Amino acid sequence: MATVAQWIEGARPRTLPNAVAPVLAGAGVAAQLGAFSWWRTLLALLVALALIVGVNYANDYSDGVRGTDADRVGPLRLVGSGAALPIQVLTAAVSCLAAAAVFGLALVVATGHWRLLLLGGMCLAAAWFYTGGRSPYGYKGFGEVTVFVFFGLAAVLGTVYVQAGRLNWTALGCAVAVGALSSAVLVANNLRDIPTDTESGKRTLAVLLGDTRTRWLYVALAAVSVLVTVAVGLAHPLAFVALAATLLLVKPVRVVVGGHTGLDLVPVLRDTGLAMLAWAVLAGVALAFS
Repeated sequence: MATVAQWIEGARPRTLPNAVAPVLAGAGVAAQLGAFSWWRTLLALLVALALIVGVNYANDYSDGVRGTDADRVGPLRLVGSGAALPIQVLTAAVSCLAAAAVFGLALVVATGHWRLLLLGGMCLAAAWFYTGGRSPYGYKGFGEVTVFVFFGLAAVLGTVYVQAGRLNWTALGCAVAVGALSSAVLVANNLRDIPTDTESGKRTLAVLLGDTRTRWLYVALAAVSVLVTVAVGLAHPLAFVALAATLLLVKPVRVVVGGHTGLDLVPVLRDTGLAMLAWAVLAGVALAFS
């Protein structure tokens, strides 16, 4: 029986910024549009948190039963390590995804934006089929694109839309910046796992690109966040303060470009996630006061 600490580690708390950051950025844009609602923001945050924890448990389950996690570097894998039974992790995954669906449905009913039900269904399907099902897209190199779409575009724009009922170019810019950094977290994760993923037959984008090109992809995504920050700042000068958050990317970029491997890349995930969270806080507050 897994301990509480093991269940928490299995939920991969270092990925939580990927859920919190887009909601904070979206709330900032909604405030800039004069439409901020604390309870709608809270519901959107609960959806994002439940979804990402559900994704993490679902990945743990699916990779574990396939044997992909038999020899993995990084955080504890509940199924792969034998700390928890597959059915227990599957139950945790389904419970979290169901909670995300309930929170999402409550938000749709409260706001009347029924078209978002389709987006919610797509989010749940993306969460499961990343590593689940007979032909998981995460094993075919589409993980980073999906993270950009759902934890970048969908999460930021969805948070704005349920409050303001409309979108603007600032919202899109924030969505691209958060999506790029969120994808960079996964790129760093998959860069670390190239050796074990190659051996197990998991063809992530990092495996397909190879070590060197994956490192430059990480740098490119970091650069996108800087360029978008400048673009948003030109429209809303207070948003230039978010450039301070991009300074937090200097250290992880150096580690990635420096050729570090294995456990040396674990801090890159943490530092990239913190940079994304700091960016969302600074940009969100700046936009709210613009």
